[in-house]
Amino acid sequence: MEIKEPEIRAEEVLKLEDVDFSPDSVCIVSGCGTGIGRATAIAAAANNLMTVGLDVNPEEGRATQKMARDMGGQMIFIETDLADDDAIENAVKEAAKLGQIRYLAKIAGLQHIDAVKNFPMEKYDLMQKIMLRAPFYLSKLTIPHMKQNGQWHGVIGNMASAHAHICTVNKPVYNITKFGLKALSQSISAEGDGKIRSFTISTGLVKTPLALNQIPAQAEQRGITPEAVVSEVMMGRSRIKEMMAPVDVANLFIFGFSQFAKYLIGGDLLFEGGMVLTY
Repeated sequence: MEIKEPEIRAEEVLKLEDVDFSPDSVCIVSGCGTGIGRATAIAAAANNLMTVGLDVNPEEGRATQKMARDMGGQMIFIETDLADDDAIENAVKEAAKLGQIRYLAKIAGLQHIDAVKNFPMEKYDLMQKIMLRAPFYLSKLTIPHMKQNGQWHGVIGNMASAHAHICTVNKPVYNITKFGLKALSQSISAEGDGKIRSFTISTGLVKTPLALNQIPAQAEQRGITPEAVVSEVMMGRSRIKEMMAPVDVANLFIFGFSQFAKYLIGGDLLFEGGMVLTY
């Protein structure tokens, strides 16, 4: 089975008119090297934002930077290990030199397929660091910049999942972190007085390396074919059987950041094709 990550085309990117979508506004995007992070960094740059992409993979991060610039956007890449506090602090410090940090998209993630009784704790610790602690710390560091000059304006988007609504077997830590991101977004929003907003995006299966790379492990543990993993496990409950493209998710981040989403305060954009329906 070969399901490729689709190419991002300029005509697929949602572009919105927003007074704060300007080069003076900095948008930080974690996990910019591939998948949803790459698409979101490109979409943010296409919307006239000074985009700062963070990723542990310099080759892929710079490739994203080139894609964003080729579409006419402005993007800087900073190699960043989200498991390293010093690296996170440096990234925010450098991003702040480029303008006022107004937007933060936290997308970086990883997956490990195993039952609770077999789950390696070192993998648990790493997933917690990347997918919950780093989003918390990035929020902690960027919120003061959003309050700079007394303007109190900023938006923080967290990449959740249908797994922030339902739990599937052999993904305990992924489930935990995605539920946690909803709580983080609501906590930030509760403190933000409507001026600093936070939201989550919950999708089903997206054509990203993270999703595609877990198919073999799922097939082995369930004793089924890779094709069956996609059709019966990943897409089995979805009313739409086509996987989302990363740019589809990036466009949700752009909408969530914009003036058109001013009532999206602690809410969740559930775009998962009906996976979590109970009927």
